[in-house]
Amino acid sequence: MFGSVGIPELIMIFVVALLLFGPKKLPEIGRSLGKALGEFKRATNDLQRSLEEEVAADELKQAKRDLETAIKPDTGAPQGQPTPTAVPPSATAESGSAPASSEPQPPATEPK
Repeated sequence: MFGSVGIPELIMIFVVALLLFGPKKLPEIGRSLGKALGEFKRATNDLQRSLEEEVAADELKQAKRDLETAIKPDTGAPQGQPTPTAVPPSATAESGSAPASSEPQPPATEPK
């Protein structure tokens, strides 16, 4: 917690504080220092939680924008003309039908 401050350094700090403030004032100083540290810890936790909530909200907004742009139709096609859709060759081969051609086909007749 204190890093490089060991037991001998802590004892020295306690002795100096005892000499400066006296035995009656030292417990009061300890209590107020403890309360101040607790308050500081609470404030930093609240700040961290607030920042995490803001980051999460920004990520949600970005995901929403990405989703809206993915759903939005292609605006590069001229007005009034449908956008061409590609049919993969595997889709027509799996269905068993021949690919559609641009030439008109004669109507199918049933054998009699």
